[in-house]
Amino acid sequence: VQLQASGGGLVQAGDSLRLACVASGRTFSNYDLAWFRQAPGKEHEFVGRLRRSGGSPYLANSVKGRFTISRDNAKTTVYLQMNSLKPEDTAVYSCEADGPPYLILSSYQDYRAYDYWGRGTLVTVSS
Repeated sequence: VQLQASGGGLVQAGDSLRLACVASGRTFSNYDLAWFRQAPGKEHEFVGRLRRSGGSPYLANSVKGRFTISRDNAKTTVYLQMNSLKPEDTAVYSCEADGPPYLILSSYQDYRAYDYWGRGTLVTVSS
């Protein structure tokens, strides 16, 4: 699976932004998808994950209530809707895919456990 994130940019605190990650190469609906971010000088941070069937995303506490994840299997795209952005949300955001056998809950937040990683998009939130 090839993954490419887009939609990043420079926004102000309190603004909203929607990122998209387009997948190609394999059957998109077979994959659970996750978003990670990496701020300058910091480790990869789990943002959230969405099952292949959709439904409610599993979100990190740091973004719960502000971010949500959705997917459109027909467009082979996963979205990250970010609201009420804060300066600490500044990071490169990337998406990752998890295929069978699927990860167990304890591995969701380990970016190295995923099968495919995509190029990220930079989000900068000014105060």
